[in-house]
Amino acid sequence: MKRVGIIWCMAGVAAVMLSGCSLRNARYQAPLAPALSDAKNWNTGLAAGEVPKPVDDVALSHWWSIFGDPELTSLEERALKANLDLRKADAEIQQARANRDYNAANLFPSVTGTFSSTGTHIGSGVTGLTSGTSLGSSSLGGIAPWSATNSAEIEASWEPDFFGGLHKNVASYEATTQAQQENLRNVMITLTADVAQDYIDARSYQEQLNVTRQNLVEYRQTYDMTVAKRDSGLATDLDVQQALETVESTDATIPSLDSSLQQSYNAISVLLAEKPGSVDAELAEAKPIPVIPPEVAVGIPADLIRRRPDIRQAERTYAAQWNQVGVAKANLYPTFTLSGAFLFSATNLLNVFDAKNLESSIAGAVQQTLINRRALKAQVRLQNAVLDQDEVAYESTVLGAIQDVENALKSFSAEQERRKSLAGAADAAENAAEISRQLYAGGLKDFLTVLVSERTELSAQNSLVQSDANVATDLVQLYKVMGGGWR
Repeated sequence: MKRVGIIWCMAGVAAVMLSGCSLRNARYQAPLAPALSDAKNWNTGLAAGEVPKPVDDVALSHWWSIFGDPELTSLEERALKANLDLRKADAEIQQARANRDYNAANLFPSVTGTFSSTGTHIGSGVTGLTSGTSLGSSSLGGIAPWSATNSAEIEASWEPDFFGGLHKNVASYEATTQAQQENLRNVMITLTADVAQDYIDARSYQEQLNVTRQNLVEYRQTYDMTVAKRDSGLATDLDVQQALETVESTDATIPSLDSSLQQSYNAISVLLAEKPGSVDAELAEAKPIPVIPPEVAVGIPADLIRRRPDIRQAERTYAAQWNQVGVAKANLYPTFTLSGAFLFSATNLLNVFDAKNLESSIAGAVQQTLINRRALKAQVRLQNAVLDQDEVAYESTVLGAIQDVENALKSFSAEQERRKSLAGAADAAENAAEISRQLYAGGLKDFLTVLVSERTELSAQNSLVQSDANVATDLVQLYKVMGGGWR
């Protein structure tokens, strides 16, 4: 009967070990992205039958260079070196690596060493001893003896990872570290887009200020002409007041535009981790809004999984949780601990490490929850539920990425069409304003015609400038949602 019991016990241990090995060797599978399984083209932004051009990863990593603006390129490179959000994200990576290394240390034996030396003072100095008095050891001249004990102890312990719980835990922290690396890349993408956006805004405000000031010069000339015509009896005070209102209202827009321009400067300074005002001088010279290239490569939807850091981060988060499920399953199995202790002890310090002074012990232990295993099984269900949530979050991130690109493509193409119409409208408004001024000067039109045409001219020109900025901004947004801006 004893032999039968031993055999059954050995069979049980073998079964547990085999099931544990299968748990440890389970292979990870990344979540699927059904939304991209059949996606060969984008829904919007491309002409019928047009094949999307492949994305050049090298060019996409520094997409701002396609604008051909050295100032923008310089700002982008400086921001990538100094930005505070990047430094914070990098520190978070270091924290994640430290957590991974700390947990990886549990895979190896733990060894501690202790050395101690104890001195015992027997009695105290005694004088006036009578003949025959003894205090154990000889005490001559009133000097009491010392007794010393020196010892060195080495302790070692190790938990063999038979069922993979420790390895799964380390793999989970490794995936978390990789997710933090993707977060850093995502911060880079946002940073480069923000720098370009603020730079385009700055150039747009400079252009609007230039347009406003040019029109203001013409409005003042019209005002002077109207005053002269009134003095000659060819215009009314109403005409003069309307001309003055146009001058003053146009002049009133300049401080607002100047404030917006300064805010753009300040935003760029902060992105460069510098105090506001640091880039004012180098950007003070008005320059055109960056011009978009004639062609833009957008790749195919499947490229997003490879390029977008937020999708890659979501996958790594899923991987970290997948390993946590493995940890919870491993907790259902026994844990084994091996330990040993080696003690050297001697009164003479030089003889401490003699083999004859060694005392050693070796022990092994098995620990397994026997009664309340429902808690362990509930933990497995809990970790699986979190894994399901991470899978849904991954699919949602993929769908959101596709939506981002589709929206960016549509906005980019629509704004280009709008810009063409605005360019024609601005030219027509400028011609109409010039003709109306000439007719008014010759007495062939009333001042109301001039007033309407001048206001229309300014509005059309500012709308064109804003559209130029929108086209460039939409292209920046397109590069951002395609995952451009990290190496």
